[in-house]
Formats: sequence, C-alpha cells, structure tokens
Amino acid sequence: MDLNTITEVARPKTREDVPTWRDGDAWLGGGTWLFSEPQNRLTRLIDIGALGWEPLRASATGLEIAATCTIAKLDALAVPVEWIAAPLIGQCCRAFLASFKIWNTATVGGNLCMSLPAGPMISLTAALDGVCTIWSADGSERRVPVGDFVKGPLSNVLKADELLRRIDIPAAALIRRTAFRQISLAKVGRSAALLIGTFDPPTGEFVLTVTASTPRPMKFSFNNLPSGHELRARIEREIPANGYYDDIHGAPEWRRHMTLHFAEEIRNELAEQAR
Repeated sequence: MDLNTITEVARPKTREDVPTWRDGDAWLGGGTWLFSEPQNRLTRLIDIGALGWEPLRASATGLEIAATCTIAKLDALAVPVEWIAAPLIGQCCRAFLASFKIWNTATVGGNLCMSLPAGPMISLTAALDGVCTIWSADGSERRVPVGDFVKGPLSNVLKADELLRRIDIPAAALIRRTAFRQISLAKVGRSAALLIGTFDPPTGEFVLTVTASTPRPMKFSFNNLPSGHELRARIEREIPANGYYDDIHGAPEWRRHMTLHFAEEIRNELAEQAR
C-alpha cells in the first residue's frame, strides 16, 4: 500500500546517523505490516535496514539475532550439532501465517515489536530465554527478557524513540530438549495456542512457555519434571479462566482446553525423553 503522507525517508548508516525522533516517525524494518494498511499519522520513515546489521551470529555463548534478520534467513541457519533445541527454529517459522514473500521480508524484530499473541518469534525467543537489547535515544541501551518485553496485544516496553537492536539466546537454552505444540482453527491460520516445553537433563529443570492462547507469554518453571497434577494446578492458578485471549481465531474456553491438553502432552513427551 502507498503511504501518501510520507514526506521523508531517512536511511542512517550508523547509530550516530539516526535522526532525532519526532512525532510522525516510524521505524522501517521489513515493512510487511507498515505497508499493509493506511498510516495517516506518519510523515517520516527511518529505514533501519540501512544500518547493515549482521543478521545472525552463532558463537560459544549462544545465538545473536539482529532485529532486522528476516524469517527466511533465520530458518536457513546452520547451527552447531550440540544445539539440540534448534528444531524449534523451523517449527516456529512455520507457525507464521505467511507466504514465502513475507518470509523474505518480515523480520524477527518486527514480529516481537508487533507484540501480537500469535507472534511465533515471540514464542521461540521467550521459550529459549531470549534477551532483547534496546537502543535508547540518549545513546544508552538496556536489556529486557523477551518474556517481559511483550506486555500484551500490540503493547510492549519500547518507548516511542527506542529501537530494538537484537535478541540474544544463550547457549545453555539451545542444548535443552524441547517439545512443541501448536493449533489453529484453520488448516493454515493464525495460532490459537502455541506451547513449548524445555527440559535440561543435567539439572532436571522443566520450563513450559505458553503463547498465542494468552495475551502475553507465560512461563512456568519447575526445578524438576512436575507431575500432571502439579503442572495443571500451576497453570490454572496463574492463568485464570478469564486470562485467555479472545478473538476470531479462537474462543477463550477452547484456548484454555488446548493449553492444558498440550501442556500434558509436552510433559509426557519430555518425561519419555528423560527416561
């Protein structure tokens, strides 16, 4: 869609070149949402793609994902063999309601910043203990766990003049065993529930991350693999009946049912792997 109120596009090459934020500005990454509907309040786009950030960097400390990394590049990443959690990357990429054209344009950072319950990059990075690095207008930066970054539908911790720079996933999270469950009302539809479980054999820690069925990511950590009763009781206590998301992609009661059902499936799968 043409944005006919835009009078200027800034393309900074370095952080120092980023212009002072003003009313009517918007960050431009992939632009798949920005150009999908009228943006009558906007007058200037700041194209962060021109900053030239390296999309992905794998090292002994973990995986660094630039906010401008496309879904296609993330999905194509070759990872160290010891990163047994890596299949989650492809599973979450395929949870997108998107064509290959979107895959080659949409960015990981854009998915987080949209902060929709069904954002699969939120699911992926929250489940793997991702931490966001945020650039502030004064030249400083701050770090916020992905689970705290998203506050609710279309709401996150970013101030208007702040920019998501990258997401760091620690190596310790990438060597955990994992289990993935996702469901949509339609065969190719937006996620109504997307749950990820991780299990760390050396410590016995079990973590369940609930997304899509709730307005924001919910994480449940246990020092040891819980019983089915313990897991269900914890979910029921921390996600009340009115705590499930409600939109055309799924009724709250159905989302609750699928969340509890998938949670038990994931617990059983990881328990079987542990044995």
